[in-house]
Amino acid sequence: MTDTPLPDDQSLTEQGYSAQQQAEKILLIACGALAREILDLKTRNGWDHMALTCLPAILHVHPERITQAVEDAVAKHQGNYEQIYVVYADCGTGGLLQQACEKLGVEMIKGPHCYSFFEGNDAFAAHGEDETTAFYLTDFLARQFDAFVWKPLGLDRHPQLRDMYFGNYTKLVYQAQTDDPELTRRAMECADRMGLEFERRFTRYGDLETTLSDWATRPR
Repeated sequence: MTDTPLPDDQSLTEQGYSAQQQAEKILLIACGALAREILDLKTRNGWDHMALTCLPAILHVHPERITQAVEDAVAKHQGNYEQIYVVYADCGTGGLLQQACEKLGVEMIKGPHCYSFFEGNDAFAAHGEDETTAFYLTDFLARQFDAFVWKPLGLDRHPQLRDMYFGNYTKLVYQAQTDDPELTRRAMECADRMGLEFERRFTRYGDLETTLSDWATRPR
């Protein structure tokens, strides 16, 4: 399987539209880690009226930068679209992203993070304290584990720090958006490298799909 690099702040579907055409469309401003999933949903459901622009997926590692990045993206695109939605959950911003979205008059996806909305926020919350020692992977993180987990923590250079980082975890939960044996193999390998038990949950797209469906079909 070949990993396709994800874009930074670059529209994936708006190229070629005139200003008038863009004004008649919905724009999704999303985390780059969700690009594959959103594009798949758009294609399968025929949501051609929804354009997509992705912010750098590496913001996943720097949540303190997310709010400003989203504010800048909304300001950049606001005049060209009838409606803008933000495909980020809170994602470690401590409520600041929600406050910014309310101020800007744009709606964002509900939930504390993507692990919650992929499983379904209600289902995720129901796990309660049973999940406090779980480390989560999505399809994206199974593909990009080294770039977004192992290397940022310095474990490629200092593997002896593994237990310091992951000693309080007991299991790795792979939330599979797709039924891909190769990604499952990669996720199992990640659990082994971290010294954790492995659990796979076939969540598919969870509340991401239901939320985008709601946004796509609202009267305009």
